[in-house]
Amino acid sequence: MFDAQEMRGSALQSDAGQPLTRQAGTDASTHLLDRLTAVFKHRRLAGTAFLLVVSVMMLQSYSTIPQYATEARLEIQNPRSVQMSAAAAQDQYFEDPEIYYATQVQILQSRDLGRRVIRRLNLQNHPDFNGMKPRPRDPVSLIRDARAAASQWVRSLVSRQSTAAVPQPAPDESTIERGLVNAFLPGLSVNQQRLTSIFEIRYEHTDPDFAVIAANTVAEEYIAQNLEVRLGDTKKRLEFVNREIDRTQNAVREAEEAMTRYREQNNALSLQDRTNLVESSLSDAQTALTRAEANRKTKEIVYNQLRPVDPSTPAADAHPAIGNNRDVVAARAQLAQLESRRNDLVTKGLGDAHRDMVQVNQDLDTARQLLVAERRKVIETARTEFEQARAEEQSFANALSSAKAGSMDLSRKAGEYTILQDRASNERSTLKTLLEEKSKLEVISSSRVNNARLIDRAEPRRTPISPNSRRDLMFALVAGIAVAFGLAFGIEYLDDTVKTPEDVTKHLKLPLLGLVPSVKGDHVPVLTETVPHDFGEAFRSLRTSLVFTSGGESTRVIAVTSSQPLEGKTTTAANLAFALALGGARVLLIDADMRRPGLHKTLALENAVGLSHVLTGQARVKQAVQRSSEPNLFVITAGHPPPNPSELLASDRMTQLLTVLSHGPFEWVVIDTPPVLAVTDAVIVSQKVAGVVFVVGSEMTRKVHAERALEMLQSGRARGVGAVLNRIDFDRNKYYYSRYYGYQYKNYYGQSTVA
Repeated sequence: MFDAQEMRGSALQSDAGQPLTRQAGTDASTHLLDRLTAVFKHRRLAGTAFLLVVSVMMLQSYSTIPQYATEARLEIQNPRSVQMSAAAAQDQYFEDPEIYYATQVQILQSRDLGRRVIRRLNLQNHPDFNGMKPRPRDPVSLIRDARAAASQWVRSLVSRQSTAAVPQPAPDESTIERGLVNAFLPGLSVNQQRLTSIFEIRYEHTDPDFAVIAANTVAEEYIAQNLEVRLGDTKKRLEFVNREIDRTQNAVREAEEAMTRYREQNNALSLQDRTNLVESSLSDAQTALTRAEANRKTKEIVYNQLRPVDPSTPAADAHPAIGNNRDVVAARAQLAQLESRRNDLVTKGLGDAHRDMVQVNQDLDTARQLLVAERRKVIETARTEFEQARAEEQSFANALSSAKAGSMDLSRKAGEYTILQDRASNERSTLKTLLEEKSKLEVISSSRVNNARLIDRAEPRRTPISPNSRRDLMFALVAGIAVAFGLAFGIEYLDDTVKTPEDVTKHLKLPLLGLVPSVKGDHVPVLTETVPHDFGEAFRSLRTSLVFTSGGESTRVIAVTSSQPLEGKTTTAANLAFALALGGARVLLIDADMRRPGLHKTLALENAVGLSHVLTGQARVKQAVQRSSEPNLFVITAGHPPPNPSELLASDRMTQLLTVLSHGPFEWVVIDTPPVLAVTDAVIVSQKVAGVVFVVGSEMTRKVHAERALEMLQSGRARGVGAVLNRIDFDRNKYYYSRYYGYQYKNYYGQSTVA
């Protein structure tokens, strides 16, 4: 029926048969002033938070006890860079300066130095430290005490009491001193200036004069303590060096006596000559042993070759040592001659019994025995030579071992004597070093040079470092603004209800038909009664939007619904019908909320016969129609609640009724339906009408609920849906509406009421 956004001036027409189509939201950028709407909307809460934060912070600032601070400047040189004397300058000991300076910072803030300061200043009798200072009773002090008590009470609620044991005082620190040190040290701070050896000793206190005294006393006591420590260390080192000198002198004397005794016992003066002779003999023995070993290996090879040979066989002559032997060669030649002679005798035909043959055979036997004997003699000679070579090698080996033993004995004696010499030399060197160290320490002890000096004494400052009223005020204002804005934006972010026309168009993607302001009071406002002018003008604008966006000349049937109860749909339906009737149109208003009918109460009509009777056939339409106080407005109330309202609204009777009414004597038919999320009645009716007016309660309808209701209408194929933003608090949101619709949007017609 209509798709119009009256507040944007656009008019869109929709075909009566066209189902619901939700429009896409605009992509207009959000201006910074749009964000300030949340602050203006929650201005009372934000203002209260701002004033509370500023008040609390400034109360804390003005109730804080003024603190004064002053600084003394101290130069601490690295002791390795301070030339105590020419002797001390020879010390090459290295120490990392960063570690040294960090150590000095800890010493300056140590309890030991703190005890020296409190003893010198006699803080035990100072009223600020012994608890004897009278408590002021002025209003600021009372506020300060109350704030401290409240802070302590809050801390006791959010944190458990510590059960840690109280540390025991040091042996030289009494319980009173421990309390004084604990009270004195928190005001002390030490800072090394970057890339320098200058240290700033800062002390804070409520008394500016005491702060000066404390800072200067800390610097002076550190200088005195530093010198005492240095001299004490030097004295201890000197005592240690003297003891070491006495011990070293005795050690030197004992070492020299040991050398003398050793020389006397071992003739240490001739050790070098004897060592040379032994080394020469050792070399000769080694050479002889090498030759004997080579000879033994040669003889052993020959013997190993001949040992398995059988001297009785001719094969023994195949070995060069046997075959080439002169005696063997001679015996073999003699045997050959005899064999030749025997062969001659055999040729002559002499028998073995012949005297010459017998003699030749005897000579052959003798020659053969001689040859075997000569061969055996060669083998035996090889064995004998091998054993002689082995014995000779063993003899030279024994001689070498004896030479080595003598050399080792001489080496041992020489080594022992060298050890005695080195020991004596080391002791003499140590004694020399200790004497030099003693000389240095004596010079340092008498010089009393200190590597720390006070370069700037602390001066009193009458301007407190805290509280800083201007700075605290600035911080309080910034914190107050941050809390106020954060609270406003946080509440606005957590509030996901539909609040502005932009929420309708961007989030719900619906055309906006009109805005209806809220009316204070419990009475339901009706246009026929006395109502605020802007309320009546809102429905006249809504009527204009409906008239100009509706197409066709036939009766226009529209349904009015909402996502959930109490959003003002019944009031909107009644006043919309009145606005149309007051404009001269014949209007029929139907209460289709048969579960919880309320239209008859709003219009002060009877509910004896209504829509439920018509749909069940208990009454005719003419019997159910009632005339209202406005002549052009006719009303059909809901009637008695039936057991099946959804079935009645979906029945053919309802369809026929709407068909008849769309061609009847009325120009407008306005149907008040139940909320969409409560029951399905509105979805059923939306299928049968030309358009739906979706009422959204400003700042009461959650976006997710409205979107869910529209999804249900869309699932039922509802036609042309437009939104009415109801119950708008213009006073609370006038910054937004004045920005978009002008400052006189609400007040153009004045604040008068009209009937």
